Amino acid sequence: MAMSGDSALVYPPDVDPQMSQDRGKFRNYTSGPLLDRVFTTYKLMHTHQTVDFVRRKHAQFGSFSYKKMTILEAVDMLDQLIDQSDPDVDFPNSFHAFQTAEGIRRAHPDKDWFHLVGLLHDLGKVLVLAGEPQWAVVGDTFPVGCRPQASVVFRDSTFQDNPDLQDPRYSTELGMYQPHCGLENVLMSWGHDEYMYQMMKFNKFSLPPEGFYMIRFHSFYPWHTGGDYQQLCNQQDMAMLPWVQEFNKFDLYTKCPDLPEVEKLWPYYQGLIDKYCPGTLSW
Repeated sequence: MAMSGDSALVYPPDVDPQMSQDRGKFRNYTSGPLLDRVFTTYKLMHTHQTVDFVRRKHAQFGSFSYKKMTILEAVDMLDQLIDQSDPDVDFPNSFHAFQTAEGIRRAHPDKDWFHLVGLLHDLGKVLVLAGEPQWAVVGDTFPVGCRPQASVVFRDSTFQDNPDLQDPRYSTELGMYQPHCGLENVLMSWGHDEYMYQMMKFNKFSLPPEGFYMIRFHSFYPWHTGGDYQQLCNQQDMAMLPWVQEFNKFDLYTKCPDLPEVEKLWPYYQGLIDKYCPGTLSW
């Protein structure tokens, strides 16, 4: 299958080029060979992700002085990363980037910026290669500064040692926020979503607002899938929610052990990078 003016789409041999239909097998947090690793990652995250911690990380990484590199170099770095919070896959994150992007490309051939979002969405995980622990980079995100809601993964067994929940400023449903203040005014747990969103703004990526929103909130499963945290949302959040949910279908359901032939796909995505975020970038 080819697209006008683009390189041909390339699928692994003998693989159905559609998203997995066995959707019930994804995000299984009750059993499976990776469960102990996943639970440990979330236990550390839910213990240490506090308002003070998140503010320190914004200050630490907000100058984007970690490294100068291109998108290609960042993708190559993810060859070294296996996400310890992911119960679904045990292969390097770089392949997942292309699986997501290709799924979007098949379904939305006219939205090249959306294809690029698929490639970019997890590049913030380079923070792990900068020495950050995985619990401060990967996994589902959630607002700090208020009580975690029901659909947060492992909520009932992982937050007992989080000091914010003993602080009356942060332990109610609204916590330190005003009703319907908007997610842009909420301090999310620190991780690859927020870092990549801020990095894209700093480097002036020319993607549409929907693309920035997908990057920033794609791991906020308690909101876009669990239906929680409605008390913090404003009209803009609800208008953007369908975009985040559309992205999530490809982020989640394109995962499979049959890995894409990256070298054949790269020329197409390099063209998108040259269009929307060219050159050497500040990370």
